[in-house]
Amino acid sequence: RATQYTCMLLSYLIENKTDKKKLVMKLKQLESSMSSGRKMLRLGNVVHALVAARRTAELPEVVPRFCLTASHLSRALYFVCDAVLWLRSVGLQPDIDKPKWQNWATKCYYCSLLMNLARDWYEISWRLEQAALEEQTKENSFWQEHSKELNGVKSDGVHGFLCQLFQILKRNPPLLLDLMKNLCDLSGPLDTLGIYKTNPGMIGFCGLLSSLVGILTLAIPHLKLKQ
Repeated sequence: RATQYTCMLLSYLIENKTDKKKLVMKLKQLESSMSSGRKMLRLGNVVHALVAARRTAELPEVVPRFCLTASHLSRALYFVCDAVLWLRSVGLQPDIDKPKWQNWATKCYYCSLLMNLARDWYEISWRLEQAALEEQTKENSFWQEHSKELNGVKSDGVHGFLCQLFQILKRNPPLLLDLMKNLCDLSGPLDTLGIYKTNPGMIGFCGLLSSLVGILTLAIPHLKLKQ
């Protein structure tokens, strides 16, 4: 995935250079190969998403249970649509309506990301509430001085809220990385669905950043937001 989006970003950056046309063509071919190869592995991802949905359906809290289960189920449908598109791309089912299946795949992926972002916002809101409660219950001068970085929205308006949000994310790297990854992944479906049009360079950059975050959370498991 990181290779695919790197190729997309590089080809966009050098596509206007006349002496780089062959390189651009090779990058686009490699990007297409990476995309096709990833589609071939989607059936395994369907199983993984369904197992994850079954696990998150047993979470005790209502909001994370709903958001994560809906996200995994939507993702499973996305993987199914992508696998169907792969069958068409390799010529096994040439009669498949590609635009229709691409649209379904994008909508499923978009829905999955929205559910993930809703879960992230739930986690942030819970921590904001905890910070506000702690601020109200602490009366000694040391805490009052220390908690200036976490002033409530009520007293400082938008600026106070942003400072508080910054401190929350700074103290919770897994939540920050998950939020960053979901926001970066959102650029693709937003463009495809016509909600917010951008360009291949931006999509490539966001996809690469998201992939690097994913690699980081695999390499360092404690940085992955727990489900």
